[in-house]
Amino acid sequence: MLDFQGVNRPQGWGNRDRTILMKDTDKLAGMANAIRFLSMDAVEKANSGHPGLPMGAADIATVLFSQFMVFDPKQPEWPDRDRFVLSAGHGSMLLYSLLYLLGYEDIDIEEIKNFRQLGSKTAGHPEYGHAAGIETTTGPLGQGFANAVGMAIAERKLAQEFGSDIVDHRTWCLVGDGCLMEGISQEALALAGHLRLSRLTVIWDNNDISIDGPIGLSDSTDQIARFKASGWNTIHVDGHKPAELAAAFAKARESEKPTFIAARTTIGYGAPTKAGTSKAHGSPLGAEEIKGARAKLGWDCEPFKVPAEILDAWRIAGLRSGQKRKEWEKRFAALDADTRGEFERRMRGDLPPGLDQAMADYKQKLIADRPKVATRKSSEMALEVINGVVTETIGGSADLTGSNNTKTSQTAAIKPTDFSGRYIHYGIREHAMAAAMNGIALHGGLIPYSGGFLVFSDYCRPAIRLAALMGLRVIHVLTHDSIGLGEDGPTHQPVEHLAALRAIPNLVVMRPADAVETAECWQIALEHKSTPSVLALTRQNLPTLRREYASENTCARGAYELQPASGEAQVSIYASGSEVEIACAAHKALEDQGIAARVVSVPSFELFAGQSAKYRKAVIGDAPVRIAVEAAVSQGWERFIGEDGVFIGMTGFGASGPYEELYRHFGITPEAIVKAAKAKLA
Repeated sequence: MLDFQGVNRPQGWGNRDRTILMKDTDKLAGMANAIRFLSMDAVEKANSGHPGLPMGAADIATVLFSQFMVFDPKQPEWPDRDRFVLSAGHGSMLLYSLLYLLGYEDIDIEEIKNFRQLGSKTAGHPEYGHAAGIETTTGPLGQGFANAVGMAIAERKLAQEFGSDIVDHRTWCLVGDGCLMEGISQEALALAGHLRLSRLTVIWDNNDISIDGPIGLSDSTDQIARFKASGWNTIHVDGHKPAELAAAFAKARESEKPTFIAARTTIGYGAPTKAGTSKAHGSPLGAEEIKGARAKLGWDCEPFKVPAEILDAWRIAGLRSGQKRKEWEKRFAALDADTRGEFERRMRGDLPPGLDQAMADYKQKLIADRPKVATRKSSEMALEVINGVVTETIGGSADLTGSNNTKTSQTAAIKPTDFSGRYIHYGIREHAMAAAMNGIALHGGLIPYSGGFLVFSDYCRPAIRLAALMGLRVIHVLTHDSIGLGEDGPTHQPVEHLAALRAIPNLVVMRPADAVETAECWQIALEHKSTPSVLALTRQNLPTLRREYASENTCARGAYELQPASGEAQVSIYASGSEVEIACAAHKALEDQGIAARVVSVPSFELFAGQSAKYRKAVIGDAPVRIAVEAAVSQGWERFIGEDGVFIGMTGFGASGPYEELYRHFGITPEAIVKAAKAKLA
């Protein structure tokens, strides 16, 4: 590589060397301009988009991808590639331009021309799965930053397990002012600094502009001081000077801390009248402005054309890590068969073959022992079995380990100096925890799960939604799932949260009723490779309601008849979680009074919706009276009880008091169910 960095030049460095440096710098400028004009032209053609960031950050991306990033467009899923996260996802044309220029097959010039069009791979914001090279879905600001933290955690954990000959890569993340203003950024940077994630480099596109105008309108934070205070290596550079950028990237590679590079840039660089203003941020520049930019930057090509010598330079840059990838493949092939097979299995996301038998044996034990424990404890018991077989699980909690019961005998704590453990103490950082879990899952090789209170799923919701959008296997253990948590009161008692989570597409929400259902729900969560899961679990103890062992995972059907009617059912009672016990008590009372009733346990709306119409009809049944019971708001239960059914649950917030008294106070009792059933039958 030519030494254009301007550092440590040998003695006698003379005019000829300066000429070479100038030519190399000119080449880099041309490569950066290719990003700028592809981005301008694509936004203009779409009449929609954000040209300012790609234009301003083009020099950063050019130096990073042509000289420092390790990747191979010919093998884009190579496990030991560097990861690049565009946290400021509105600048998506920066990434799409790079993928085209570097030779990724998924993004050709037609995809660039179809930016933001229905069905194109070049969506308005980068979407994971649309094209190789898009490592995560970004757009909600700050989420990508925390994803990058998760990726760096995964890299370090897997390096500890498989060795640096197999896992030895870096995570690079480009953030904007908006990413750093979002609260999630503080949680993410503090966690990364604490864990000393030295292979993480965050580059700040410091252009001093937001939609409203200069950043000074709303913020005066010293970002360098902020990161330094949390244990980061910090560097300040001119984001348009390749020599300074290269020196900063080189320092980042040598740092024993995560590195934050503040790169001062001009938004819309090259635009004659809009550069450095909010007008370059989120709207097409317009034909005249683009014409002026072409003249100013000396770009003579028509729209979507790149000079052959510049495109060649980019394609050569795309090939520069091919030899490293081949050397890695040789090292990988030299591993013993068991280690190689384990690594490949985990990167594919397949579960180990012993899990099914372990869970079957465990379910039989539960049927025999019939424990009466909270489902949060049932979850811990199931995890003790799972973590003994599925070695790639990596657990954690938002400072609620003893309450969530997410730590088992196999999961020692991960520490800044020791990543041999399998448990992350995330601290009180639900935002970053959920988003970092997404990053861990995106990296591959690990299955993340974590714990929190269900009421605080509000803090996790943006990341949970993105996990659902991306189709990631992340598992959220959310305990204290109702008024059943008792004395902590309505600030901690979730009532609307189940409905809110159930509203997210491609998210499986499970609320098991006992230890057996909890075990089955855990197995479902693990088996769903492309679906995030929520396990809503109780604080209060619940009896084991299943009386017979079944090899089938009954919860996988979403709903099933737990207790049949003695004759033709007059009443069907549907319930989830802790309220299934109440429904069973009501069932007995009704049957004792000669009223044929049945109980349907409903651990998951989403899984039930995926069953055949015939099965759904049979489970719902045709009893004239239908009653749903859940210590939450009623949204969603209409699919079971219809418009004429009875819902027994919450219509407002909870209250502080012992949970037994709260259930009576809010009328969620067997007696209330019996009274409602008899009233409907009268």
